[in-house]
Amino acid sequence: MNSLAASHPSPEVPVRGRPRSEAVERAIIDGTMRLLEEGVPLAELSIERIARTAGVGKATIYRRWRGKEELLVDVVRSVEPADPELPGTSLRDDLVVLLEALRRRGLANRTSAILHNAHAQMKTSPRIWNAYHNAVIAPRRRLGLEVLRRGQQEGELRADIDLELAHDIVLGPMLVRSLLHPDAELPEGLAEQLVDTLLEGLRPVSSPTG
Repeated sequence: MNSLAASHPSPEVPVRGRPRSEAVERAIIDGTMRLLEEGVPLAELSIERIARTAGVGKATIYRRWRGKEELLVDVVRSVEPADPELPGTSLRDDLVVLLEALRRRGLANRTSAILHNAHAQMKTSPRIWNAYHNAVIAPRRRLGLEVLRRGQQEGELRADIDLELAHDIVLGPMLVRSLLHPDAELPEGLAEQLVDTLLEGLRPVSSPTG
């Protein structure tokens, strides 16, 4: 190959790193969702079957996801409410936003048959659940711990509090209502009520002299 040819590749040759097609990815995710809606078990949800439903080749899927586990995580994330941006104005404000997002995910899990079924099925597959945990749950927990750590550093939480335990205390009531008691109400304003109640016991106590 001469130097001219090397510096000017033919337009027919695909260029590595070309932008991913959002339309193709949407077709793959929609195809996977359609199979889940039809009640196809995860064990039978092969890449070949997803490709056939989406109208693409298997290689097209593998260029975007390393396997079924990663694809299913993205499918679930596309149905769940998006993770919020934190205001960063105070510990209370950030915790309210985090709990409100959890409340909305709880509502979505109740009203979306595909989300409810996907979560239930994912828990039966250790590989898929681990993929979802590593990609979604663990980062959310790290974010919550960072909010509490920042609040502790700024004097909004007692210095002696175990942040891991405090994180579970803060999120626990909303998780109980969302997951363990699916008939429990998840009204608007619940996030604020929970945060304000909990912070009363987690804030530093002022000395009698102020």
